[in-house]
Amino acid sequence: MERAKQYRRTTRLILLCFMVLLGLGWARIARGLPLAYVWALGLLAILTFRKARIASLYTILAFGFCLGWWRGGVYMSHVRELAALSKQKVVITGTALSDSIYDNKSQLSFDMGNLQIASPYQGKLVGKVGVSGFGESMVYRGDEVKVSGSFYPARGSVVAYLSYSQMDIIGQSHSVIFSITRRFTAGLLSSLPEPLASFALGLLIGQRNTLPKDVTAILSAVGLTHIIAVSGYNLTIMMHAGRKLFGKRSKFQIYVGSQALIIGFLLVTGLSASIVRAAIISTLSLGAWYYGRTIKPLLLILFAAAITALWNPFYVWSDIGWYLSFLAFFGVLIVGPTIRKRLYNSEPRGIAGELIMETLSAQLMTLPLVLYIFKTSNFLALAANIMVVPLIPLAMLLSFIAGMGGMLIPAVAGWIAWPARIVLTYLIDMATMFSRVPHMQFKVIVNLASMLAMYGAILLVILIVWRKNNKNDIKLYQEYTASQSDNKLPRSVLSEGRTG
Repeated sequence: MERAKQYRRTTRLILLCFMVLLGLGWARIARGLPLAYVWALGLLAILTFRKARIASLYTILAFGFCLGWWRGGVYMSHVRELAALSKQKVVITGTALSDSIYDNKSQLSFDMGNLQIASPYQGKLVGKVGVSGFGESMVYRGDEVKVSGSFYPARGSVVAYLSYSQMDIIGQSHSVIFSITRRFTAGLLSSLPEPLASFALGLLIGQRNTLPKDVTAILSAVGLTHIIAVSGYNLTIMMHAGRKLFGKRSKFQIYVGSQALIIGFLLVTGLSASIVRAAIISTLSLGAWYYGRTIKPLLLILFAAAITALWNPFYVWSDIGWYLSFLAFFGVLIVGPTIRKRLYNSEPRGIAGELIMETLSAQLMTLPLVLYIFKTSNFLALAANIMVVPLIPLAMLLSFIAGMGGMLIPAVAGWIAWPARIVLTYLIDMATMFSRVPHMQFKVIVNLASMLAMYGAILLVILIVWRKNNKNDIKLYQEYTASQSDNKLPRSVLSEGRTG
C-alpha cells in the first residue's frame, strides 16, 4: 500500500501564515466571521498537527484563513467608526509617539497613539492619528495630550489627521529613556551643523521630521529615502556591532547581549511598525541560532507579516510602507542569497560587497510596487545606492560618537564631530550630484496587472535559479560521498577551495 504523503512542519507553518494574510484581505470585502468557527478549527488544527497528512494541511489552511477573516472583521467595525467621524468636531486623548516639531504652517505637529475619544461619544479608537495645532509650546514623546479638532480619516500609517486643533498636555512623561534620547539629540544638534545633524538623526533613529525639505527631495529623487527611515537595516547594523562586542563571550552572553541591544533600540527609537517587524525577525533568528536550529527565511518573513497584520489589519489594507518593508526583506533574505550562491558559491568578501548585493536585491523586489504607486523612478538610483549605502554603517558610528561628545563633553564636541562631518557631507554631496543629472527621472504607467506580471517574472527567475542551486548542492554532496571510499576530495570541492 502506498504511503500517504507527508508535509513538513515548515511547509504547514508557511501556508498557515499565508492564509492568515489572505483571510485579512478577504475581511475587507466580506462580512465578519463568528469567533466560534476559529476556536473549532484551531482545536482541530492542534489535534491533527502532528499527523502531517493531507487532512492536517487542509485544517491548517482553513484555520489560518478563518483567523485572518475574524480578526479583519473585528477591525472593520472600527473602520466604520472612523468613517462616521469624518469632518466632525472631536475631542481625543492619547499619548504622543514622537517629539513635536513646527510644520510649514507654524503648527505644532506630532503623531498620537493609545487613543480614547471623549466627544461626540466615549470609547476607544484604533491606530494612530497625526495631530497639528496650537495651545502648547512643546510636546514630548510620552506626554498625555488632549486634542480638540476636526477629524479627517486617512489611509496609510495614520488612520486620521486633526489639523488646526487645540491641544493641552494633561500628563507629562518622566521616562528616563526618553530623557536620554532628547539629551543625545540636543548633543548631536550642537556638535554638527544643519542639515548634517538632522541627516545623522535620520540615520541613527529614523527622525525625518527635522530634515530640511530640499534634502528630503534630493534623497527621494535618487531612491535614498530608505537610509533615513528607521528599519531593519539599522537593526542589522546594531546586530553586527553586538557580535563584534560580545564575540569572545559565551553563546549565552552573546544571545542576552544582542537581545538587550534590540530592546534598547526599540525603546530609543519608539515602537514604529518597521522596526517592530525587524525586531521580530531578528529575535526569531537569534533564538534559532542559540538553540542550534535554522528557520527558513520565507517562514521568518511570513510569520512576521502575519503577526504584525493580526495586530493591526490596517497594514494589509492601506499601508504601502508595510508592503515595501516585507518586499525588501524578501529581497535581502531570499533573492540576495540565491543570486549570491549562483554567482559566487559563497558570500562576497567584505561588507561593501554584501551591502551592495542586499541593496540590489531589495530594490529589485520593491521597484514594481514603487512604479505602480508613484509612477516615477530614476535611472541613477542604483548607482546612487552603490556609492552611498556602503558608507552608512561608518556614518552611523561616527554620528553616534559625535552625539555622545555633544552630550557629555560639549566644550570639544565640534572637534569630536569632525570625522562624522566629513562622511555625512560626502553622502549628501553624492546624493545631490546624482539628483542634478538632467533627464534621469522617468515616468512609467504601471497598472495592477503589469505589476503582478513583473513580480511573477521575478519569482519565476528566482525559482529557476534556486532549483539549479539545489541541483548543484546535490551533485556536490554525491561527489563528496563517493570520494570517501577513495579517501580523496572531488575535483569540484578542490576548485571551490582554491577560489573561495
